Amino acid sequence: MFLGTYTPKLDDKGRLTLPAKFRDELRGGLMITKGQDHCLYVFTREAFTELAKKVASAPLTSEAARVFQRNLFSGTDEQNPDGQGRIVITPELRRYAGLTKDCVVIGAFTRAEIWDARAWQRYQDEHENTYAQAQEEVLPGLL
Repeated sequence: MFLGTYTPKLDDKGRLTLPAKFRDELRGGLMITKGQDHCLYVFTREAFTELAKKVASAPLTSEAARVFQRNLFSGTDEQNPDGQGRIVITPELRRYAGLTKDCVVIGAFTRAEIWDARAWQRYQDEHENTYAQAQEEVLPGLL
């Protein structure tokens, strides 16, 4: 389970240190892929395999399915954190997410997300006020 917000730095070699709280779950390896909203998703291998099976089962006759499959699978990189909990983010994934030195890693329960710090702040500014309204759509009658 991934929870919380962390602010690691991306070094000159494209390495990012994972939050200590995430390292045990990701120790066996992880998959980094393009996420929605121009962030990166970080999944355990097991969670990514489950997602990949669902995505791969979409009909090839659907153009939207083919576009999604191509972007997801071609944009995925398998990583093993080093002894210090660092991963290397490929130049293509850094470009996609607009990553600079200052990053934000957030927990999104089933995955972690890596954001450029300025992009995350813009996203928060745009969506923070709709959080209460979204609860009715996502969890009607539960809270």
